[in-house]
Amino acid sequence: MFPRITYILLIISIFVASCSSYTRVMKGNDMDAKLNLAIKLYNKGDYFKALPLLEELITVYRGTKKAEKTYYYYAYTNYQLGDYETAAYDFDNFAKTFPGSEYSEECAFMHSYCFYQDSPEYSLDQTNTVKAINELQLFADQYPQSSRIEQCNKLIDQLRAKLEEKSFQNAKLYFNMEEYKASITTFRNLLNDFPSTTYSEQALFLILKGSFLLAENSFEDKKYPRYQETIIAYSDFASAYAESKYRKDADEIVLMARKRLEKLTPSTTSVN
Repeated sequence: MFPRITYILLIISIFVASCSSYTRVMKGNDMDAKLNLAIKLYNKGDYFKALPLLEELITVYRGTKKAEKTYYYYAYTNYQLGDYETAAYDFDNFAKTFPGSEYSEECAFMHSYCFYQDSPEYSLDQTNTVKAINELQLFADQYPQSSRIEQCNKLIDQLRAKLEEKSFQNAKLYFNMEEYKASITTFRNLLNDFPSTTYSEQALFLILKGSFLLAENSFEDKKYPRYQETIIAYSDFASAYAESKYRKDADEIVLMARKRLEKLTPSTTSVN
């Protein structure tokens, strides 16, 4: 029992000593000691303790030789704490303030990478996703010979896939809500924005189906041109996916559309 109590007391004493040492350096006037401690804490992963030291030092060391090193650690500390918005600003500021630094390219990349990290799941607002794509592309344009270009391109592909998923799910949501006109427009935007999308087959089929259902639920003066659009949508789908798993359903839809047209008279009324 005694050895265990001794061990616990030893741990407590070390912790107290560590805390008092940190407080002493924090309140002291030895800036070099603060920098050394901040870097030590950073390397240990104790970012919360490192941050206030570095915040003080970036002001103290501004315009000196130690400013670069201090600001570099400060930017990464904010990054490690998950404050990507602040870190993005800091990395960008570092690259602009120290263009000749060996870390300049790295920080320029990290600036754009912070936006990547801050990109939410596809169901949420994708403003930061678009911003991340633009920033990563800007980095690639500014550093075309960088060893990070391959990584940059992979990140852009991942972000574009998220926007693609967002667009597809939005279009499906409109379809399920029976907002067929909005659904068709959104599916077409998807195909225009992402020509190689993996959702192409399903999107073309749902454009066809949506066009037919839109015609079915239209006023009489709009049915004729909308059934015609259904037939055009079928042609687009069948040309692209002749062996599609949706082909049987597509054939049935176009057959119904043609039968409806036979009973209707062309209208001069706008389809809108």
